[in-house]
Amino acid sequence: MTQAVPAAGWGGALLGLAASLVLALYGFRAQHRPGTVRTGQLRAATSVMAGGAVLSMAALETALLTDNFAMSYVAETHARATPLLFTITSAWSGLGGSIVLWTLVLAGYIFVAGRNLTGADDRLGTGALGVMGLVAAFFFGMVTTVANPFKILATPPMDGPGPNPLLRNDIMVAIHPPLLYLGFVGFTVSFAYAMSALVLRRGGVDWLVRTRRANLVAWTFLTAGLIVGAWWSYEVLGWGGYWAWDPVENAALIPWLVATAFIHSSVVQVKRGMLQAWNFVLALATFALTILGTFLTRSSVVASVHSFTQSGVGPALLGFLVVVLVAGFTLFALRGEDIATRTRSLRLGSREGLFLVNNLLLCLFAFVVLLGTLYPIFVEALSGGQVSVGRPFFDRMAVPLSFALLLAMGAGPFTPYRWATPGLLWTRLRVPLLLGSAAAAVVTVAGLRSVGAVAVVFLAVTISSASVRQLLVAAPNRRPRGLWRLVTGQRAYWGGQLAHLGVAVVAVAISVSGATTNRATVTLAPGQTAQFAGYTVTLETTEQHVEPDRTLRDAHFVFREDGQAVWTAEPRLETFVNQPQAVGTPTVWSTAGRDIYVALAQLTPENVTVNLYRYPLMSWLWVGGFMIAAGGGWALTGKRRGRLERSTAETAPPAEAKAGA
Repeated sequence: MTQAVPAAGWGGALLGLAASLVLALYGFRAQHRPGTVRTGQLRAATSVMAGGAVLSMAALETALLTDNFAMSYVAETHARATPLLFTITSAWSGLGGSIVLWTLVLAGYIFVAGRNLTGADDRLGTGALGVMGLVAAFFFGMVTTVANPFKILATPPMDGPGPNPLLRNDIMVAIHPPLLYLGFVGFTVSFAYAMSALVLRRGGVDWLVRTRRANLVAWTFLTAGLIVGAWWSYEVLGWGGYWAWDPVENAALIPWLVATAFIHSSVVQVKRGMLQAWNFVLALATFALTILGTFLTRSSVVASVHSFTQSGVGPALLGFLVVVLVAGFTLFALRGEDIATRTRSLRLGSREGLFLVNNLLLCLFAFVVLLGTLYPIFVEALSGGQVSVGRPFFDRMAVPLSFALLLAMGAGPFTPYRWATPGLLWTRLRVPLLLGSAAAAVVTVAGLRSVGAVAVVFLAVTISSASVRQLLVAAPNRRPRGLWRLVTGQRAYWGGQLAHLGVAVVAVAISVSGATTNRATVTLAPGQTAQFAGYTVTLETTEQHVEPDRTLRDAHFVFREDGQAVWTAEPRLETFVNQPQAVGTPTVWSTAGRDIYVALAQLTPENVTVNLYRYPLMSWLWVGGFMIAAGGGWALTGKRRGRLERSTAETAPPAEAKAGA
């Protein structure tokens, strides 16, 4: 049993590798010589691949749950005292296990893609399966070699260090990585179909229509993963924020920005037949950036709160990234002339024009974040020196880009295709602009003095009210049933509007919170008090608790308002068994209007130093983030469109455009 489980896990990965190679071989053969391979053979390969991935993950979990320290991964990432939940999540908290999870998710996407094959003569689909087979072969190959978590130790330890302390004190570690993986890996599908279409010299929208659902699934999960990751950082890391421009966080944001541009530009191509070559570039770039993000996370080339240790995985991923970029863009260069869109005039004052502006801004945003993330690596590689690109650079570049994106996002959905007259735009945006101006005036009178925050409130209210107006004008009637019929009949459009509303809410939360945050650092002995943000803060006592897997030291602060106790904060330091490094865990009091955030800086027997924050509208950030993800989910709930015409109809503007209102 001790050696059987690791052997079964490695055998599952080997089975997945063999099935991947067979799928690649069959897929490319079927693409070039339809009829030589049966559909059942392709689907059987995807099933075997999925079975191998499931077997590997099952073996990994079994080894963790049975304390099988003869297996290298268990010895490095597990401890006997680790609670059950974090024992399960340890399967993806280490380097080798995270690659096993990657293969499992990838095999799932490929399995679904195999079921969507229309037949053995489906050359676009079989070619895409061939590309996906090659990608899967690379990742299964890593599991069987440089990232092998199933190595058997000659001298197993009696116990292990346990998972990283930062990954064992919050339930979101069970959610955040799988969400990101479902997002990252999903973009393999659009990449594979794009490459297959290029090989066939087949332009058009077929590959976009067939990958639309996979793109939305991946984008929705990646959005949710980013939000949960930011929330986890806020609740766990104790640095008093949700986004520190950490290189690993940036590694997930960059492909999200490019994928967002891809989803928007694909609508323009399906609707107007434009931006065809651009969409191939975006599909390729999105996939390449997910590989780059994986490389940054797992190669230890960047210092991060959650990067992995140095191993052979980094060079392997870097080599794979080079192959993807060289092969992908070479193929695009060779086929570009064949798939280029016929020339059409594109006016800025049209929906497709604003979508293109939106695309360019998103890509510029991604480039800025990429530059700030990679610059220190290039400097160190070329000169040996060490530099850091801090928050001021990112903020200085991101703020103006964000304003421009809000402007483009606000006007785009309400601008008709081909051309919008100023009179039509004024009709559609007059009332929203008035409401936005009124909101900006109200918050200014209420005391908000930041010009940037007031401008964001103006834009956010304008965007939101424009969506509401569109809903009321376009609905067959304004009763709930009529509104429901509209949003269920055009799910793609209204899913996009929900996502835009979420972006507006997030923008307001970030700008207002950033402009009006209160911060203080105080040192108190038991019984002493301090004043903060209208509260009297008293350190009551400090305590120490010993649990099977950790020792907790916490401080009890009582917050009083007008003499009445309203909240007790209990921030703590945790020291885990076999992990000498203490981890601080803040405590947060959230309401709809503000958060009070308390994080320990130092705890001694004589006194306690604590960082206090008051963040207005912080809870709006999470609500807005999940509204963005929900928008993607709502767009996904629409009926599958088997015919292109029906698919394009779903992306058409609502009825108001026809009415010319």
